[in-house]
Amino acid sequence: MSSYEDRLKALRAQLVRQKLDGFVVPLTDEHMSEYVGAYAQRLAWLTGFQGSAGSAVVLPQEAAIFVDGRYTLQVREQVDGAHWQYESVPQTSIAQWLKDHAGQGARIGYDPWLHTRSWVRQATEALAEQGAELVAVDTNPIDAVWPDRPLPSDARLVVHDDRFAGRSAAEKRAAMADWLTSKKADAAILSALDSIAWTFNIRGKDVDRTPVALAYAIVHADATADLFVAPEKMDDAVAQHLGNGVRIHDRAAFADALADLRGKSVVADPERAVAAIFEALEQGGAKVLALRDPAVLPKAIKNDTEIAGHKAAQARDGAALSRFLHWLSVEAPKGGLTELSAADRLEAFREDTGLLEDLSFDTISGAGPNGAVVHYRVEEKTNRPIETGTLYLVDSGGQYRDGTTDVTRTIAVGEPTADMQRHFTLVLKGHVALARAIFPKGTRGGQLDILARQYLWAEGLDYAHGTGHGVGSFLAVHEGPQRIATFGGGDEPLVPGMILSNEPGYYKTGEYGIRIENLVLVEERAISGAEKEMLGFETLTFAPIDRALIAVDMLSADERAWVDAYHAKVLDVVGPQLDGDALAWLKGACAAL
Repeated sequence: MSSYEDRLKALRAQLVRQKLDGFVVPLTDEHMSEYVGAYAQRLAWLTGFQGSAGSAVVLPQEAAIFVDGRYTLQVREQVDGAHWQYESVPQTSIAQWLKDHAGQGARIGYDPWLHTRSWVRQATEALAEQGAELVAVDTNPIDAVWPDRPLPSDARLVVHDDRFAGRSAAEKRAAMADWLTSKKADAAILSALDSIAWTFNIRGKDVDRTPVALAYAIVHADATADLFVAPEKMDDAVAQHLGNGVRIHDRAAFADALADLRGKSVVADPERAVAAIFEALEQGGAKVLALRDPAVLPKAIKNDTEIAGHKAAQARDGAALSRFLHWLSVEAPKGGLTELSAADRLEAFREDTGLLEDLSFDTISGAGPNGAVVHYRVEEKTNRPIETGTLYLVDSGGQYRDGTTDVTRTIAVGEPTADMQRHFTLVLKGHVALARAIFPKGTRGGQLDILARQYLWAEGLDYAHGTGHGVGSFLAVHEGPQRIATFGGGDEPLVPGMILSNEPGYYKTGEYGIRIENLVLVEERAISGAEKEMLGFETLTFAPIDRALIAVDMLSADERAWVDAYHAKVLDVVGPQLDGDALAWLKGACAAL
């Protein structure tokens, strides 16, 4: 395999051949996905960066990689600073950096199938101030120099049964048709993979850890639809499930089909549909309505069947995690465990349920200082032993047909220091404050974010990630539009049925990381004498929180009561699934403070 320096040289040579003075490399695919198939991992191939969010810009004499606060440490470990400048977003934008670094008259290339229209406008305007231009490419120059680039997956579609989905695909299309009629629109473009999977009640295996298939769809106001998917992915069972109301086409025919919508009013989502889709619609003579994909909100608001399935998945997953935590309590003090061996053992406990389809993301298994790397991804060269006197952070989840899980626990291996306990308890206090929150209908996630940070802020501490993300139903572990964050979203009103994470943390660079994550369900709260409709959270995740790390004297009476009640519920939900030593351990781990 060529070195990353050689790859950068090869790309620069290709840019010369394509008469370009630079190129922008985002980490996404033609569907604006967060997690992408191997064929679309262009940023990783070029730079070595293994995170799930980032972008790069390559100019003739310099290059920069852009990541957010989650990856500040990781990018420096994985990407060679001799060839790449490290830039932080949102403090610096690619458009601003290009404006400052691209020369007069420069032609900066971009792939219109990998960027939103708003990004294209922003970058175009910034470059114009320098007398430079943004140029759409027909051929991605990285693909031209990536010799062993994987092919897109050819895995077959599978039917997501109505007993898990709770609503038939026909019902979902009918609801979309009603919505389109209300907007005086003829059709809607679905390009987000999880929207397509949800709308048609299908799943796939084209992206690691996310059960989606590479496809596009056009849903019409008469409740019929066109689904564009590679023919080899179809079988009779899927065709029968989709029925006569869904016309099947080759995925390669999608771009041309957009030109057939001439004279129609067509909805396309400016956040989820790439610039190339807007350009094809406009050039074909369609009237484009820039509105949110009509699957996004109904997908986020789980129905009763999905909620029941999620709770079943959480109970099963909590037992697997509790078995792992018991195993860790026995094996870690002996020595010999590593981040990789622990992650493998945790996956095996989930496999033992007999119902695991996949992990919901690569397990974050961070010992000691690796735990301080927020989205750390363990590999052979970084694999650390789990040593006595350190903290071990494990963030993991499973994909089950009835639900998607995501949970983080931080474990003291041996005796924790007073600082470890203090920092852990500050994080716990924030976690409890958010879990106990009661708020009026219409509240945005961003308005709640401070609840989780307040105790850290009071000591001059913070964490560089959001507090909560939405979670899918046997779908993406990161799902919008709901978020609990003061940046990068968080302005979506929370609605009963939405599932989010509650995951404050603290990261002491070079020493340890702490995160406590449960999933929560937004629910209505009946309050005597209330003059407004009020909402709160039901905690869905059940696994012990390490009592050895709790400085009990830092907790209020209400906080102690919450922890004790939570552990009582863990024992109630998980206890019947364990026996022997594991059950005895769980009883101790869930004892009252």
